[in-house]
Amino acid sequence: MSGKIGLYTGSFDPVTNGHMDIIARASGLFEHLYIGVFYNPEKKSFFDIATRVKVLKEALARFENVTVVSAQDVLAVDLAKELEATHLVRGLRNVTDVEYEAGLEYFNQRLAPQLETVYFLARRDLQAISSSRVKELIHFQAPIAGLVPKAVQLEVEKRNDFYKTL
Repeated sequence: MSGKIGLYTGSFDPVTNGHMDIIARASGLFEHLYIGVFYNPEKKSFFDIATRVKVLKEALARFENVTVVSAQDVLAVDLAKELEATHLVRGLRNVTDVEYEAGLEYFNQRLAPQLETVYFLARRDLQAISSSRVKELIHFQAPIAGLVPKAVQLEVEKRNDFYKTL
């Protein structure tokens, strides 16, 4: 494959409407966009990787140039090399994200100087949405409509009778 190929990685546990917005915008810039679902041992998982991949595939079905892949025990730059990606895609919600991403980019550039990183600022109405906050709402059986794709809501409903009454 030639041309610009993006790789957007994260735990996506669960995928939010903020993630979806970045994916939609990035898919228009790249010939192909990979979504890399990573396992993060520092985060307490709600969905296992297989479920996250399934939900993402359902949520992204309308995007012909987007492919969901999963990875564990591999660096994003190594997956990017394997997929022949030319760019890493990252989302920024706030100043904390900028500082975190700057540190990541330093090491990514040392390990894979051929990879460029493209940053997308979260739309203002989506900046407060994080997977961590959504997991907290799910834990307390609070509504998550408008924060996540329908595929996530349906998966949560399978696990939680409360949502069936909303």
